[in-house]
Amino acid sequence: MTRERLDLGRLGEDLALKKIKSLGYKCIARNYRCPLGEVDLIARDGDTLVFIEIKTRRERSLGYAKESINARKKRQLSKVALAYMKSHGAADAKSRFDVVAVHIREGMHEIEVVRNAFDLAYD
Repeated sequence: MTRERLDLGRLGEDLALKKIKSLGYKCIARNYRCPLGEVDLIARDGDTLVFIEIKTRRERSLGYAKESINARKKRQLSKVALAYMKSHGAADAKSRFDVVAVHIREGMHEIEVVRNAFDLAYD
């Protein structure tokens, strides 16, 4: 991955974190990794554990960013979420998957939080 893409991703994550905090979420982990994969953010929204995928785009629309999470990515995020919940004693906790789409153009940014963006997906 190029330095430019890494920097864009980091900027998107920073903007997304600021946005979800303004909505009352409490950040638990950033870039959580396990042998099954990675999730960008894990947060609490009230009594719900939220696994958040962040999609940042420069040239394409917010809609494109939201639609870029395919079935394979949903399965991978689901596996990571289940592993996190099991390893942290939260197997019975309410949980959901959110997507934060960040569109950056000409120094401006637009952010959309899609709550409950998809259901748990597994093979």
